[in-house]
Amino acid sequence: MVQIDAAQLARSLHRLEPVSAGDVTAALQQVITACVELFRVTGSGLMIADEDNILRAAVASDGPSRALEEVQARTGQGPCVDSFVNRQVVTTDDLGTDSRWPESRAALIRNGVRAVLGVPVVLGGVTVGSLDLYVDRPHRWDDSECDALVRYSRILEATLDAALRARHSGELADQLQFALDNRVVIDRAVGFLMAAYRVDAVTAFNILRRTARNQRRKAVEVARHLLDTGALPDPPDPRR
Repeated sequence: MVQIDAAQLARSLHRLEPVSAGDVTAALQQVITACVELFRVTGSGLMIADEDNILRAAVASDGPSRALEEVQARTGQGPCVDSFVNRQVVTTDDLGTDSRWPESRAALIRNGVRAVLGVPVVLGGVTVGSLDLYVDRPHRWDDSECDALVRYSRILEATLDAALRARHSGELADQLQFALDNRVVIDRAVGFLMAAYRVDAVTAFNILRRTARNQRRKAVEVARHLLDTGALPDPPDPRR
């Protein structure tokens, strides 16, 4: 069990105070790398929602961390997706015995990911992504680790906020701004689908993103149509 020393965490948080300008991706990579060292885990990564409301890999400490992000982005299943959608800490001590996320588990295990801890990343009250840690063996996460990672996530949030305030250009900044502008609409649509289909938030989230992908539309466009009409849009007529 990894024990997080409060004084060590405080020193790390102070040392990694984000800069207000410069290369935001490099700043995030520094935070992710330091996260691995501080928590003494195998790897770490950050996922950010894109314009299709799909979590995408932003930065990762190593190949399995990247795989952890890419598998979840493809399947819409995993601890980081759950953390993002439900805005809460999500853990799994051993994917080998965890029955959740059946479409992701095997691929993650093949890439050496066994235990995962994910926390939501929030900007301006809007959930924009998920910060994750992984261990390449079964590991029981304790409350001190969960609490410490929540505190650590604030460094990422401050770094991302600084990038937006500095009007930093680039794909990552564009993704963040899109998420901030449209997440409320998407969340309302997810709530509508939960009530209409009597499903949980992650299932509703995936219904929305799958509809958007199949119709080659942005998730926020599908969400607005749903809220305006009370129904998901019909697929286009292939004869037209």
